[in-house]
Amino acid sequence: MTPKQERAVRTRTRLVLSAAEAFDRQGFAVASLTAISNSAGVSNGALHFHFESKEALAAAVEAEAAERVRAIVEGAARKGASALQALVDTSHAIMLRLREDVVVRAGFRLSGDAARQAAHGLPEQWRQSVARLLEQAGRDGSLSSAVAPSDVAGVVTATVLGFGVLARFDSAWLASGSLSGFWKLMLPLIAAGPVERGELDCEPAAPPGASRATAVR
Repeated sequence: MTPKQERAVRTRTRLVLSAAEAFDRQGFAVASLTAISNSAGVSNGALHFHFESKEALAAAVEAEAAERVRAIVEGAARKGASALQALVDTSHAIMLRLREDVVVRAGFRLSGDAARQAAHGLPEQWRQSVARLLEQAGRDGSLSSAVAPSDVAGVVTATVLGFGVLARFDSAWLASGSLSGFWKLMLPLIAAGPVERGELDCEPAAPPGASRATAVR
Protein backbone atom coordinates (compact mmCIF):
# COMPACT_ATOMS: atom_id res chain seq x y z
CA MET A 1 0.00 0.00 0.00
CA THR A 2 1.34 3.41 -0.96
CA PRO A 3 1.56 6.31 1.55
CA LYS A 4 -1.35 7.98 -0.26
CA GLN A 5 -3.47 4.85 0.08
CA GLU A 6 -2.56 4.55 3.76
CA ARG A 7 -3.65 8.14 4.36
CA ALA A 8 -6.92 7.46 2.58
CA VAL A 9 -7.57 4.41 4.78
CA ARG A 10 -6.82 6.41 7.93
CA THR A 11 -9.11 9.22 6.79
CA ARG A 12 -11.93 6.82 6.02
CA THR A 13 -11.50 5.12 9.40
CA ARG A 14 -11.66 8.47 11.21
CA LEU A 15 -14.80 9.43 9.31
CA VAL A 16 -16.55 6.16 10.14
CA LEU A 17 -15.72 6.57 13.82
CA SER A 18 -16.79 10.21 13.87
CA ALA A 19 -20.02 9.32 12.09
CA ALA A 20 -20.71 6.49 14.53
CA GLU A 21 -20.33 8.91 17.44
CA ALA A 22 -22.74 11.37 15.80
CA PHE A 23 -25.33 8.75 14.81
CA ASP A 24 -25.18 7.15 18.26
CA ARG A 25 -25.64 10.50 19.98
CA GLN A 26 -28.15 12.17 17.65
CA GLY A 27 -29.66 9.64 15.28
CA PHE A 28 -29.46 9.67 11.49
CA ALA A 29 -31.73 12.62 10.73
CA VAL A 30 -30.10 15.12 13.11
CA ALA A 31 -26.45 14.16 12.58
CA SER A 32 -24.63 16.73 10.45
CA LEU A 33 -22.04 15.89 7.80
CA THR A 34 -20.23 19.14 8.57
CA ALA A 35 -20.01 18.26 12.26
CA ILE A 36 -18.85 14.74 11.37
CA SER A 37 -16.07 16.00 9.10
CA ASN A 38 -14.99 18.60 11.69
CA SER A 39 -14.87 15.95 14.41
CA ALA A 40 -12.78 13.70 12.16
CA GLY A 41 -10.43 16.59 11.38
CA VAL A 42 -11.03 16.49 7.63
CA SER A 43 -12.65 18.81 5.13
CA ASN A 44 -16.14 18.38 3.71
CA GLY A 45 -14.49 17.74 0.38
CA ALA A 46 -12.48 14.86 1.83
CA LEU A 47 -15.65 13.43 3.38
CA HIS A 48 -17.48 13.51 0.05
CA PHE A 49 -14.48 11.95 -1.69
CA HIS A 50 -14.99 8.86 0.48
CA PHE A 51 -18.77 8.99 0.94
CA GLU A 52 -21.15 10.51 -1.56
CA SER A 53 -23.93 11.04 0.98
CA LYS A 54 -24.91 10.74 4.62
CA GLU A 55 -26.67 7.49 3.74
CA ALA A 56 -23.45 6.07 2.30
CA LEU A 57 -21.65 7.01 5.51
CA ALA A 58 -24.37 5.40 7.63
CA ALA A 59 -24.14 2.24 5.52
CA ALA A 60 -20.38 2.14 6.14
CA VAL A 61 -20.94 2.40 9.90
CA GLU A 62 -23.50 -0.41 9.71
CA ALA A 63 -21.15 -2.58 7.66
CA GLU A 64 -18.30 -2.11 10.14
CA ALA A 65 -20.64 -2.86 13.04
CA ALA A 66 -21.87 -6.00 11.29
CA GLU A 67 -18.31 -7.22 10.85
CA ARG A 68 -17.54 -6.60 14.52
CA VAL A 69 -20.68 -8.46 15.59
CA ARG A 70 -19.72 -11.38 13.34
CA ALA A 71 -16.29 -11.53 14.98
CA ILE A 72 -17.87 -11.43 18.46
CA VAL A 73 -20.19 -14.32 17.65
CA GLU A 74 -17.32 -16.40 16.28
CA GLY A 75 -14.97 -15.83 19.19
CA ALA A 76 -16.91 -15.10 22.38
CA ALA A 77 -17.57 -18.59 23.75
CA ARG A 78 -15.19 -20.08 26.31
CA LYS A 79 -13.22 -23.12 25.16
CA GLY A 80 -15.09 -26.43 25.34
CA ALA A 81 -18.42 -24.79 26.22
CA SER A 82 -21.78 -26.29 25.34
CA ALA A 83 -23.78 -24.37 22.77
CA LEU A 84 -26.09 -23.04 25.47
CA GLN A 85 -23.10 -21.73 27.45
CA ALA A 86 -21.75 -20.28 24.22
CA LEU A 87 -25.01 -18.37 23.82
CA VAL A 88 -24.70 -16.93 27.33
CA ASP A 89 -21.07 -15.96 26.69
CA THR A 90 -21.89 -14.43 23.30
CA SER A 91 -24.79 -12.40 24.66
CA HIS A 92 -22.51 -10.97 27.35
CA ALA A 93 -19.89 -10.13 24.71
CA ILE A 94 -22.49 -8.28 22.64
CA MET A 95 -23.60 -6.36 25.73
CA LEU A 96 -19.98 -5.42 26.45
CA ARG A 97 -19.57 -4.10 22.92
CA LEU A 98 -22.82 -2.15 23.17
CA ARG A 99 -21.42 -0.59 26.34
CA GLU A 100 -17.89 0.15 25.06
CA ASP A 101 -17.92 0.21 21.25
CA VAL A 102 -19.65 3.21 19.71
CA VAL A 103 -19.50 1.70 16.21
CA VAL A 104 -21.48 -1.37 17.28
CA ARG A 105 -23.89 0.78 19.27
CA ALA A 106 -24.43 3.14 16.34
CA GLY A 107 -24.82 0.24 13.92
CA PHE A 108 -27.73 -1.19 15.91
CA ARG A 109 -29.29 2.24 16.29
CA LEU A 110 -29.03 2.92 12.55
CA SER A 111 -30.61 -0.45 11.77
CA GLY A 112 -33.74 0.64 13.62
CA ASP A 113 -33.73 4.31 12.66
CA ALA A 114 -37.05 5.27 11.08
CA ALA A 115 -35.38 8.06 9.09
CA ARG A 116 -33.65 5.61 6.74
CA GLN A 117 -33.75 2.14 5.22
CA ALA A 118 -31.27 -0.12 7.01
CA ALA A 119 -28.58 -1.61 4.79
CA HIS A 120 -27.45 -4.53 6.93
CA GLY A 121 -30.20 -5.47 9.38
CA LEU A 122 -28.04 -5.95 12.47
CA PRO A 123 -30.95 -7.06 14.70
CA GLU A 124 -31.72 -9.85 12.24
CA GLN A 125 -28.04 -10.78 12.04
CA TRP A 126 -28.01 -11.10 15.84
CA ARG A 127 -31.28 -13.08 15.87
CA GLN A 128 -29.89 -15.54 13.33
CA SER A 129 -26.72 -15.98 15.40
CA VAL A 130 -28.81 -16.67 18.51
CA ALA A 131 -30.99 -19.12 16.59
CA ARG A 132 -27.97 -21.03 15.28
CA LEU A 133 -26.52 -21.41 18.77
CA LEU A 134 -29.86 -22.63 20.10
CA GLU A 135 -30.15 -25.16 17.29
CA GLN A 136 -26.67 -26.40 18.21
CA ALA A 137 -27.76 -26.53 21.86
CA GLY A 138 -30.65 -28.75 20.84
CA ARG A 139 -28.23 -31.09 19.07
CA ASP A 140 -25.63 -31.21 21.85
CA GLY A 141 -28.25 -31.82 24.52
CA SER A 142 -27.74 -28.64 26.54
CA LEU A 143 -31.17 -27.25 25.53
CA SER A 144 -34.28 -28.95 26.87
CA SER A 145 -36.15 -30.94 24.25
CA ALA A 146 -39.37 -29.35 25.54
CA VAL A 147 -38.22 -25.93 24.35
CA ALA A 148 -38.59 -24.55 20.83
CA PRO A 149 -35.31 -22.87 19.79
CA SER A 150 -37.18 -20.26 17.75
CA ASP A 151 -39.18 -19.15 20.79
CA VAL A 152 -36.05 -18.71 22.90
CA ALA A 153 -34.25 -16.92 20.04
CA GLY A 154 -36.89 -14.22 19.97
CA VAL A 155 -36.70 -13.67 23.73
CA VAL A 156 -32.89 -13.53 23.85
CA THR A 157 -32.68 -11.24 20.82
CA ALA A 158 -35.26 -8.83 22.19
CA THR A 159 -33.70 -8.83 25.66
CA VAL A 160 -30.18 -7.92 24.54
CA LEU A 161 -31.38 -5.29 22.06
CA GLY A 162 -33.90 -3.98 24.57
CA PHE A 163 -31.13 -3.34 27.08
CA GLY A 164 -29.35 -1.43 24.32
CA VAL A 165 -32.37 0.79 23.70
CA LEU A 166 -32.89 1.45 27.42
CA ALA A 167 -29.21 2.37 27.74
CA ARG A 168 -29.78 5.43 25.55
CA PHE A 169 -31.51 6.91 28.60
CA ASP A 170 -29.43 5.23 31.32
CA SER A 171 -26.16 3.45 30.54
CA ALA A 172 -26.52 1.32 33.69
CA TRP A 173 -28.82 -0.98 31.69
CA LEU A 174 -25.72 -2.30 29.90
CA ALA A 175 -23.99 -3.40 33.10
CA SER A 176 -23.19 -7.11 32.99
CA GLY A 177 -25.45 -7.73 35.98
CA SER A 178 -28.52 -6.86 33.90
CA LEU A 179 -27.94 -9.79 31.57
CA SER A 180 -26.71 -12.11 34.31
CA GLY A 181 -30.04 -11.58 36.08
CA PHE A 182 -31.89 -12.44 32.89
CA TRP A 183 -29.95 -15.68 32.47
CA LYS A 184 -30.49 -16.67 36.10
CA LEU A 185 -34.20 -16.57 35.39
CA MET A 186 -34.04 -18.07 31.91
CA LEU A 187 -31.57 -20.95 32.17
CA PRO A 188 -33.57 -23.06 34.63
CA LEU A 189 -36.48 -22.87 32.17
CA ILE A 190 -34.61 -23.92 29.04
CA ALA A 191 -31.57 -25.97 30.07
CA ALA A 192 -31.61 -29.75 29.91
CA GLY A 193 -31.09 -31.17 33.39
CA PRO A 194 -30.80 -29.32 36.70
CA VAL A 195 -28.97 -26.02 36.39
CA GLU A 196 -27.79 -26.37 39.98
CA ARG A 197 -25.09 -28.83 38.88
CA GLY A 198 -22.97 -25.83 38.03
CA GLU A 199 -22.48 -26.77 34.37
CA LEU A 200 -23.74 -23.39 33.17
CA ASP A 201 -22.49 -19.95 34.13
CA CYS A 202 -24.72 -16.88 33.95
CA GLU A 203 -21.84 -14.45 34.33
CA PRO A 204 -19.54 -13.14 31.56
CA ALA A 205 -16.69 -15.44 30.61
CA ALA A 206 -13.51 -14.70 32.55
CA PRO A 207 -10.74 -13.02 30.53
CA PRO A 208 -8.00 -15.34 29.21
CA GLY A 209 -5.65 -16.33 32.03
CA ALA A 210 -8.15 -15.47 34.75
CA SER A 211 -9.86 -18.08 36.86
CA ARG A 212 -13.31 -18.05 38.36
CA ALA A 213 -15.59 -20.73 39.70
CA THR A 214 -18.47 -21.38 37.32
CA ALA A 215 -21.94 -21.93 38.65
CA VAL A 216 -25.44 -20.67 38.19
CA ARG A 217 -26.39 -18.91 41.39
